[in-house]
Amino acid sequence: MEEHVSTQSLLSTAKYNMVIGLVLCWGFLVNWLMVIFMNPMAVLEVVNGWIVLVLYSVSSSVGYYLFVTYNTPRMSFIGYNLVVLPLGFVLSLALYDVAPTLLFFALGIAFFLTLLMTLFGYLFPSFFQKIYSVLAVALLGVVMIELFQTFVLGVPQEWIEWVVIGVFCGYIGYDWGVANQVEKTLDNAIDSAAMLYMDIIILFIRIVKIIAQIAGKKSS
Repeated sequence: MEEHVSTQSLLSTAKYNMVIGLVLCWGFLVNWLMVIFMNPMAVLEVVNGWIVLVLYSVSSSVGYYLFVTYNTPRMSFIGYNLVVLPLGFVLSLALYDVAPTLLFFALGIAFFLTLLMTLFGYLFPSFFQKIYSVLAVALLGVVMIELFQTFVLGVPQEWIEWVVIGVFCGYIGYDWGVANQVEKTLDNAIDSAAMLYMDIIILFIRIVKIIAQIAGKKSS
């Protein structure tokens, strides 16, 4: 995350962390409402899948650009919401027809890993800064491999899910470490929450996919 140094007034550590928590909770609440009240399959029956993919890419890219580039809390929060909405749709797809027991199990694992990695990120921020380039290269490699597996081979491999989980555990540690090192302004709190939100949601989605795959193998 790019640090935004500005003339904004600094927050206390308690208020700064509270803002991060509230912004995260807002994103999770929006996603929960989308999962509860939106049928993603019905959307895909009406809207072409490629159009949905384009809208997802544009919204998330513009949102990321806004909260990374602009040094104002309002623009950062707008950008955050532009990321929350498309990821919420992806989340609703991932959770579609997943048994509640599996869902809560995945939620527990994601919660534990998030707490663990934020603790590591707080205690060892320099370590995560050192491995940031490794995480970036690994993520790029994973994206390319997944695209090849999906569009060329037609069958995604389960091992890639484990790699993604490892990568985003690393990103949670990195982003929390950065959040504790940048100036404690309202804008930086929103930006930090946005980065952590993306890490946590993607981590959760991958955990759900692995658990669903394992459960499917056992039942077959």
